Amino acid sequence: MKLNQDSSRRVVLESPALQWVDSSLPGIKRKLLEHHGDEFSRSTSFLRYGPNTQFEPQDNVSGQEILVLEGVYEDDAGSYTAGTYIKNPPGLSHATGSESGCTLFVKNNYLTLDDTQRTVIDTRNADWFQGLVSGLTVLPLAEIGTKHTALVRWAPETRFNPHRHYGGEEILVLEGVFEDEFGRYPEGTWIRSPHMSGHHPFSIEGCLILVMTGHLLD
Repeated sequence: MKLNQDSSRRVVLESPALQWVDSSLPGIKRKLLEHHGDEFSRSTSFLRYGPNTQFEPQDNVSGQEILVLEGVYEDDAGSYTAGTYIKNPPGLSHATGSESGCTLFVKNNYLTLDDTQRTVIDTRNADWFQGLVSGLTVLPLAEIGTKHTALVRWAPETRFNPHRHYGGEEILVLEGVFEDEFGRYPEGTWIRSPHMSGHHPFSIEGCLILVMTGHLLD
């Protein structure tokens, strides 16, 4: 199955309007945002684990990034509450599950083979930093080569400079409303913009976004 696989095209999806559908794994439903082919291809999705869901170890050939949105997610190494960011490097095999149920934002097979460090960050208890303009605070999550992942909080009435993104940009709006000259993006909106695309972002109401840049070169 292929969906929004052409990373040279801009895509905007409001995930609350998408239906949950059964995945190939019992107990998990998903909202698929992009998929590049088979199970080892790049994909981006929301996953919802039902209560008492457990799975045997599975490999992610080119790694995995997870943001826990609701509930408690579990793997071989521990339990992760809402707000936890997890980066599993390429080739890591791990069993997963959830006793209480959970909702995740997941990116599979976007990491490079030199990205060998596993990362776990409780974003609700981490140290945030002042951004490049007044009203922005930033929590870096991962960085290697051209690829950067971070949470960015926008205070109300914050405006950023017009800019372009080498390697593209991907945004998930977690809270509030994010905006640019192309539109308004409420909570749950997923935006993927291609290599060297540009915009002039701002937020009137304030928002919290997950941002990934530099990973859409190919």
